[in-house]
Amino acid sequence: MADPANRATAVEAALNDAIVLATWLRDLERTDGGIERLAGHLAGVLSAGGRVLTCGNGGSLCDAMHFAEEMSGRFRNDRPALAVQAMADPTHLTCVANDYGFEQVFARGVEAWGNAGDALVVFSTSGKSPNLIAAVEAARRRGLSVVGLLGRDGGPLKSACDHVIVVPGNTSDRIQEVHIKVVHLLIELIETRLFGRAV
Repeated sequence: MADPANRATAVEAALNDAIVLATWLRDLERTDGGIERLAGHLAGVLSAGGRVLTCGNGGSLCDAMHFAEEMSGRFRNDRPALAVQAMADPTHLTCVANDYGFEQVFARGVEAWGNAGDALVVFSTSGKSPNLIAAVEAARRRGLSVVGLLGRDGGPLKSACDHVIVVPGNTSDRIQEVHIKVVHLLIELIETRLFGRAV
Protein backbone atom coordinates (compact mmCIF):
# COMPACT_ATOMS: atom_id res chain seq x y z
CA MET A 1 0.00 0.00 0.00
CA ALA A 2 1.32 3.43 -0.98
CA ASP A 3 2.57 5.67 1.78
CA PRO A 4 0.04 8.53 2.30
CA ALA A 5 2.93 10.98 2.73
CA ASN A 6 4.31 10.02 -0.70
CA ARG A 7 0.86 10.40 -2.26
CA ALA A 8 0.51 13.85 -0.70
CA THR A 9 3.96 14.82 -1.95
CA ALA A 10 3.08 13.71 -5.48
CA VAL A 11 -0.16 15.70 -5.43
CA GLU A 12 1.61 18.78 -4.08
CA ALA A 13 4.32 18.51 -6.73
CA ALA A 14 1.73 18.24 -9.51
CA LEU A 15 -0.20 21.24 -8.21
CA ASN A 16 3.01 23.23 -7.88
CA ASP A 17 3.84 22.44 -11.51
CA ALA A 18 0.40 23.70 -12.51
CA ILE A 19 0.88 26.89 -10.49
CA VAL A 20 4.23 27.57 -12.15
CA LEU A 21 2.71 27.28 -15.63
CA ALA A 22 -0.41 29.28 -14.73
CA THR A 23 1.88 32.03 -13.41
CA TRP A 24 3.92 31.86 -16.60
CA LEU A 25 0.75 32.27 -18.68
CA ARG A 26 -0.43 35.23 -16.61
CA ASP A 27 2.96 36.94 -16.89
CA LEU A 28 3.15 36.24 -20.63
CA GLU A 29 -0.26 37.82 -21.18
CA ARG A 30 0.75 40.87 -19.15
CA THR A 31 3.83 41.46 -21.29
CA ASP A 32 2.81 40.01 -24.66
CA GLY A 33 -1.00 40.00 -24.90
CA GLY A 34 -0.93 36.88 -27.04
CA ILE A 35 -4.30 35.51 -25.94
CA GLU A 36 -5.96 38.85 -26.66
CA ARG A 37 -4.37 38.86 -30.12
CA LEU A 38 -5.53 35.32 -30.87
CA ALA A 39 -9.04 36.14 -29.70
CA GLY A 40 -9.14 39.28 -31.82
CA HIS A 41 -7.98 37.39 -34.87
CA LEU A 42 -10.50 34.55 -34.47
CA ALA A 43 -13.32 36.97 -33.69
CA GLY A 44 -12.46 38.80 -36.89
CA VAL A 45 -12.61 35.58 -38.90
CA LEU A 46 -16.01 34.70 -37.45
CA SER A 47 -17.49 38.19 -37.76
CA ALA A 48 -16.52 38.23 -41.44
CA GLY A 49 -18.49 35.04 -42.01
CA GLY A 50 -15.51 32.70 -41.92
CA ARG A 51 -15.08 29.34 -40.27
CA VAL A 52 -12.53 28.11 -37.74
CA LEU A 53 -11.29 24.53 -38.15
CA THR A 54 -9.51 22.79 -35.28
CA CYS A 55 -7.37 19.66 -35.03
CA GLY A 56 -4.87 17.77 -32.90
CA ASN A 57 -3.86 14.25 -31.91
CA GLY A 58 -4.95 12.31 -28.82
CA GLY A 59 -5.61 14.62 -25.89
CA SER A 60 -4.93 17.58 -28.16
CA LEU A 61 -7.78 16.48 -30.41
CA CYS A 62 -9.97 16.44 -27.30
CA ASP A 63 -8.93 20.05 -26.65
CA ALA A 64 -9.68 20.94 -30.28
CA MET A 65 -13.12 19.33 -29.95
CA HIS A 66 -13.76 21.08 -26.65
CA PHE A 67 -13.04 24.48 -28.20
CA ALA A 68 -15.31 23.72 -31.16
CA GLU A 69 -18.27 22.46 -29.14
CA GLU A 70 -18.17 25.41 -26.76
CA MET A 71 -18.27 27.76 -29.75
CA SER A 72 -20.86 26.02 -31.92
CA GLY A 73 -22.93 25.05 -28.88
CA ARG A 74 -22.64 27.24 -25.81
CA PHE A 75 -20.14 28.20 -23.16
CA ARG A 76 -21.89 29.70 -20.14
CA ASN A 77 -25.02 31.27 -21.53
CA ASP A 78 -27.06 31.42 -24.73
CA ARG A 79 -25.79 33.29 -27.78
CA PRO A 80 -25.73 32.63 -31.52
CA ALA A 81 -23.84 29.54 -32.65
CA LEU A 82 -20.34 30.22 -33.97
CA ALA A 83 -18.81 28.41 -36.95
CA VAL A 84 -16.04 26.43 -35.26
CA GLN A 85 -15.58 22.81 -36.36
CA ALA A 86 -13.23 20.13 -35.06
CA MET A 87 -11.94 17.72 -37.68
CA ALA A 88 -12.76 14.72 -35.52
CA ASP A 89 -15.35 12.68 -37.40
CA PRO A 90 -14.11 9.08 -37.05
CA THR A 91 -15.51 8.12 -40.44
CA HIS A 92 -13.50 10.90 -42.11
CA LEU A 93 -10.36 10.15 -40.11
CA THR A 94 -10.42 6.40 -40.74
CA CYS A 95 -11.41 6.73 -44.39
CA VAL A 96 -8.59 9.15 -45.15
CA ALA A 97 -6.09 7.21 -43.04
CA ASN A 98 -7.00 4.03 -44.89
CA ASP A 99 -6.88 5.55 -48.37
CA TYR A 100 -4.18 8.22 -48.09
CA GLY A 101 -2.31 7.57 -44.85
CA PHE A 102 -2.64 9.07 -41.38
CA GLU A 103 -0.49 12.07 -42.30
CA GLN A 104 -3.31 13.33 -44.54
CA VAL A 105 -6.30 13.08 -42.17
CA PHE A 106 -6.38 16.79 -41.31
CA ALA A 107 -5.04 18.11 -44.60
CA ARG A 108 -7.95 16.48 -46.42
CA GLY A 109 -10.33 18.08 -43.95
CA VAL A 110 -8.82 21.50 -44.64
CA GLU A 111 -9.21 20.87 -48.38
CA ALA A 112 -12.83 19.82 -47.88
CA TRP A 113 -14.02 22.53 -45.48
CA GLY A 114 -11.50 25.36 -45.47
CA ASN A 115 -11.75 28.49 -47.60
CA ALA A 116 -9.74 31.68 -47.96
CA GLY A 117 -10.33 33.89 -44.94
CA ASP A 118 -10.99 30.95 -42.61
CA ALA A 119 -8.64 29.97 -39.79
CA LEU A 120 -7.06 26.69 -38.75
CA VAL A 121 -6.23 26.14 -35.06
CA VAL A 122 -3.74 23.34 -34.41
CA PHE A 123 -3.20 21.86 -30.95
CA SER A 124 0.09 20.05 -30.39
CA THR A 125 2.23 19.43 -27.31
CA SER A 126 5.31 18.80 -29.45
CA GLY A 127 4.76 21.01 -32.49
CA LYS A 128 6.07 18.34 -34.81
CA SER A 129 3.21 15.98 -35.71
CA PRO A 130 3.41 15.21 -39.46
CA ASN A 131 -0.38 15.27 -39.93
CA LEU A 132 -0.58 18.76 -38.37
CA ILE A 133 2.29 20.01 -40.51
CA ALA A 134 0.45 18.68 -43.58
CA ALA A 135 -2.74 20.42 -42.42
CA VAL A 136 -0.90 23.74 -42.10
CA GLU A 137 0.54 23.31 -45.59
CA ALA A 138 -2.97 22.66 -46.94
CA ALA A 139 -4.24 25.72 -45.07
CA ARG A 140 -1.56 27.88 -46.69
CA ARG A 141 -2.53 26.64 -50.15
CA ARG A 142 -6.18 27.51 -49.52
CA GLY A 143 -5.62 30.91 -47.91
CA LEU A 144 -6.43 30.10 -44.29
CA SER A 145 -4.61 31.75 -41.41
CA VAL A 146 -3.05 29.43 -38.85
CA VAL A 147 -3.13 29.61 -35.06
CA GLY A 148 -1.03 27.24 -32.96
CA LEU A 149 -1.43 26.17 -29.35
CA LEU A 150 1.84 24.32 -28.95
CA GLY A 151 4.21 23.00 -26.31
CA ARG A 152 7.87 22.46 -25.45
CA ASP A 153 9.91 24.50 -28.00
CA GLY A 154 7.06 24.68 -30.53
CA GLY A 155 8.78 22.42 -33.06
CA PRO A 156 8.44 23.09 -36.81
CA LEU A 157 4.86 24.30 -36.34
CA LYS A 158 5.99 27.35 -34.36
CA SER A 159 7.38 29.15 -37.39
CA ALA A 160 4.52 27.94 -39.61
CA CYS A 161 1.80 29.68 -37.56
CA ASP A 162 0.60 33.26 -37.88
CA HIS A 163 -0.30 33.40 -34.19
CA VAL A 164 1.12 31.05 -31.60
CA ILE A 165 1.30 30.34 -27.89
CA VAL A 166 4.03 27.86 -26.93
CA VAL A 167 3.72 26.40 -23.43
CA PRO A 168 7.18 25.53 -22.05
CA GLY A 169 6.06 22.43 -20.15
CA ASN A 170 8.03 19.21 -20.04
CA THR A 171 5.08 16.82 -20.23
CA SER A 172 1.99 16.66 -22.42
CA ASP A 173 -0.42 16.71 -19.48
CA ARG A 174 0.92 19.97 -18.08
CA ILE A 175 0.96 21.57 -21.53
CA GLN A 176 -2.63 20.49 -22.19
CA GLU A 177 -3.74 21.90 -18.83
CA VAL A 178 -2.53 25.31 -19.97
CA HIS A 179 -4.03 24.84 -23.44
CA ILE A 180 -7.49 24.30 -21.97
CA LYS A 181 -7.13 27.47 -19.88
CA VAL A 182 -6.22 29.34 -23.07
CA VAL A 183 -9.26 27.82 -24.80
CA HIS A 184 -11.62 29.05 -22.11
CA LEU A 185 -10.04 32.51 -22.14
CA LEU A 186 -10.33 32.65 -25.94
CA ILE A 187 -14.03 31.83 -25.75
CA GLU A 188 -14.66 34.54 -23.18
CA LEU A 189 -12.73 37.13 -25.18
CA ILE A 190 -14.30 36.17 -28.51
CA GLU A 191 -17.77 36.41 -27.01
CA THR A 192 -16.94 39.83 -25.59
CA ARG A 193 -15.70 41.06 -28.97
CA LEU A 194 -18.66 39.68 -30.92
CA PHE A 195 -21.50 40.29 -28.48
CA GLY A 196 -20.27 43.12 -26.28
CA ARG A 197 -19.73 40.95 -23.24
CA ALA A 198 -18.84 37.41 -22.26
CA VAL A 199 -22.17 35.63 -22.32
